[in-house]
Amino acid sequence: MNKITIIGSGRVGSTIAYSLTCRGLASEIVIIDINGERALGEALDIRQGLPFDEPCSVYAGNYEDAKDSDIVIITSGIARQPGQTRLDLIKTNISIQKSIIPEIVKHAPDAVYVMVSNPVDVLTYTFCRLSGIPEHKIIGSGTILDTARLRSRLAEYCDIDAGSINAYVFGEHGDSSFIPWSVANIAGVPVDMYENGLFDNKILTSKIDKAEIEKYVRSSGSRVIARKGATFYAVSSNVCHICKAILRGTNTAMTVSTLMHGEYGVDDVCLSTLAIVGKGGVVGKVNLPLNEEEVAALGKSAGILKGIIKELDL
Repeated sequence: MNKITIIGSGRVGSTIAYSLTCRGLASEIVIIDINGERALGEALDIRQGLPFDEPCSVYAGNYEDAKDSDIVIITSGIARQPGQTRLDLIKTNISIQKSIIPEIVKHAPDAVYVMVSNPVDVLTYTFCRLSGIPEHKIIGSGTILDTARLRSRLAEYCDIDAGSINAYVFGEHGDSSFIPWSVANIAGVPVDMYENGLFDNKILTSKIDKAEIEKYVRSSGSRVIARKGATFYAVSSNVCHICKAILRGTNTAMTVSTLMHGEYGVDDVCLSTLAIVGKGGVVGKVNLPLNEEEVAALGKSAGILKGIIKELDL
């Protein structure tokens, strides 16, 4: 029996709730929102489709209903608008988070918390500092979405299943993120060597263009928002991936935002490197052998986030 509480019933929160039921990851899902009618409507809509899915109790509730949750997913906050960066959201969403923390922590002190709201790295850090929850139980969705976009794009170039690709996006979930190409591989072959390593390279749709891929990954969110107003399907799949690792204890390596303690020379900030997620949250980290340029890029990303945090009243 797995219980998940979702705070926020907007497009991201409601899509996560729906995706969780489709995957059969939870037996009970509570949706909490300041707009109670919206939460009721989303819960009802999902619940009415359950006769053809895995059994699950889905309902709108309040903070008291979060008691005994295994996972609490936080999606509340204002949405990113066209032309707006994730960091522009900070003042309003920090204020919203500060109002949520004492209420949810009181009723679900033992849950693993998954932060999805943006700017996710700053909000994850704020939650670590203000909630009193052990930091290994606090996970920001971070660059797991950027990593999925990277692997998707590489898969298109190579005409290969994305599951055969090990490549990551590190740093801030935002403009200062970067791809550590030195540790990226396709089917175990370094990206720079992959084309020459193919017995028959006709399978490549085109020569791998790192600059284009980096631009694609960094601009994907803005491109989707400009066309449809928000991103929610991909991030929902990624959050389900995090939840599956927590609930099933699979000890899965993924790029999520966690509090840093000197890894790569970075301290006292939340950003994404490679963490191992399993039962109870973050169970370890993998320090990939980054080159000097990549370590510098991570430090630059950390510096940008620290500059923002410094201006906050925490």
